[in-house]
Amino acid sequence: MREDYLHYLWQFQKFDLQEMKTVDGNVVRVISPGRHNELSGPDFFNSRLLIGKQEWAGNVEIHLRSSDWYMHGHETDPAYDNVILHVVWVHDVEIFRKDNSPLPVMELQQLVSQESLLCYQNLCAEGSSRWINCEQDFPVIDEFLINNWLERLYVERLEKRSSLIEGLLIKTAGDWEAVLFQMLAKSFGLNINGEAFLSIAGSIPFSVVRKVRSSKVQMEALLLGQAGILNGDCEDPHFLRLREVYVYLKHKFKLSSTGVLPVKYFRLRPDNFPELRLVQLAAVYSEHSALFSKLLKCEDPQQVFNLFEVKLDEFWSTHYTFSSSHPPRKKKMSRKFLDLLIINTVVPVKFAYLRSKGKDAFEKIAPLIEAVDAEQNEVIKKFHSIRPSIPTGALQSQALLQLKKEYCDKKACLNCAVGLKILQPQLQI
Repeated sequence: MREDYLHYLWQFQKFDLQEMKTVDGNVVRVISPGRHNELSGPDFFNSRLLIGKQEWAGNVEIHLRSSDWYMHGHETDPAYDNVILHVVWVHDVEIFRKDNSPLPVMELQQLVSQESLLCYQNLCAEGSSRWINCEQDFPVIDEFLINNWLERLYVERLEKRSSLIEGLLIKTAGDWEAVLFQMLAKSFGLNINGEAFLSIAGSIPFSVVRKVRSSKVQMEALLLGQAGILNGDCEDPHFLRLREVYVYLKHKFKLSSTGVLPVKYFRLRPDNFPELRLVQLAAVYSEHSALFSKLLKCEDPQQVFNLFEVKLDEFWSTHYTFSSSHPPRKKKMSRKFLDLLIINTVVPVKFAYLRSKGKDAFEKIAPLIEAVDAEQNEVIKKFHSIRPSIPTGALQSQALLQLKKEYCDKKACLNCAVGLKILQPQLQI
């Protein structure tokens, strides 16, 4: 038994309403269960109840046992002074407020039907070997509910990513171009070097990028130098030229690499080596001024792809690093890589910007994300094996990742539209 089940029972009033009484015999009638609070403080705010003949307005606190009130120190916490009812599964001790007045307590275990309890226990069974708790029910849930829930999950995922963007916006004094630069750098680093690339971009004031962007050599030198890739010994002429330029730029703009994380090569394919990804990012900024404004206007993936169709210095056609060469090869960003840029940077940044302007952000970004191919990983494949009819776009794949990480893995079925529908087939979600 988990407390979230009791929250669900109270929020949706899923027990015998005719038998509701406090443990000392006063009849309880719920006018409003209140607003569920997921932060600190009582579990439900602004509840309205009739206890006996007296109407009360205040908060409701919910625990598995009455004694949890004392275990959590609520008797000395002013935040709980306005609790009007203590709802528990098992009443095991009398409860008194800070002023020693008795707190009304209502015990739920005799009010919940065996059918409802069994349904919950089957869905949220601890130690289950199922990949997700609702593995048997997920394939038959109404398609409209699934699609609606996936849209909400995708927005939830975007909102979570917006916290990073909002933090960068504060650090850059509201410069959206600078925010885009750092977010793109993070995406160019992918999972292995994302944080390292973000630290590299964060170590370079965007005013410097604006000053040197017209020179591809200077942009390359700037990024590679701040990454520490131009340290050490190498006799290659291109390396020596870049290092010379970087030393000049570092001195001119008083750049520091303090706090820059080291780049990694472990398990990377050559196309994702730090040198190549950094010079590709440098080329993007060398070929495009006002990149943020241009990306805002993009309404389909091809328009984004066109902006990232850049030409590298001839040196990179035969090199992935400075230490070895290979036969000439064109180094283009792959469609899969560009899809990830749209998923992880372009759409989240557009969403955060539009929302900051008070616009319907989802409506504006939906056509773009829906036109992008879905990521392919084990989580997405497993969901599609359970329910093959799920649409196969990036919006749905991102939503499924959010569902698995934030709901299924945390056994948060009672906060999930699918879980609630299983428990209450008649519920309109």
